[in-house]
Amino acid sequence: MRDGPLDMRMDPTRGQSAAEWLQTAEEDDIAWVIKTFGEERFGKRIARAIVERNRIQPMTRTKELAEVIAAAMPVKDKHKHPATRTFQAVRIWVNSELEEIEQALKSSLSVLAPGGRLSIISFHSLEDRIVKRFMREQSRGPQVPAGIPMTEAQLKKLGGRELRALGKLMPGEEEVAENPRARSSVLRIAERTNA
Repeated sequence: MRDGPLDMRMDPTRGQSAAEWLQTAEEDDIAWVIKTFGEERFGKRIARAIVERNRIQPMTRTKELAEVIAAAMPVKDKHKHPATRTFQAVRIWVNSELEEIEQALKSSLSVLAPGGRLSIISFHSLEDRIVKRFMREQSRGPQVPAGIPMTEAQLKKLGGRELRALGKLMPGEEEVAENPRARSSVLRIAERTNA
């Protein structure tokens, strides 16, 4: 793992850096972020170690945080660095990434022409769940109880489906061998309908 400033912001001129947030946040809040956005089962243990370390000397470098996390982990995963999930969680929190994804998806409908394709690559399950749910919801027609007689014009007024989901693609073995970061990626594609 390379060392650098403990910032993680997409835009370093806005909001708190990761170091600032980790120095001021409560242990329970850090644990919640790690567990929720990093899907890390040892979130509470890691949060405690971060808070204790920051009491002694505030962390300002990524390597310092990675070392604290590695020392707090009771079990080592052979295939992943022990800090991966925690770094992901803190980065998502600092940048409000999931809210940004939801906003971008909603905005895409207003700029996508009928027949246009929406292609989204997600790199972890939290992002993919949001994209998948959005495409599923926008691919549904109006929810009308069975047996209610309605004309096509009446159904159209209710609002039709905005997208038609075309499926997903995942990287093959060759792609992962050439680009290991692609291992967890999912490309989901949908087409704008005429609705």
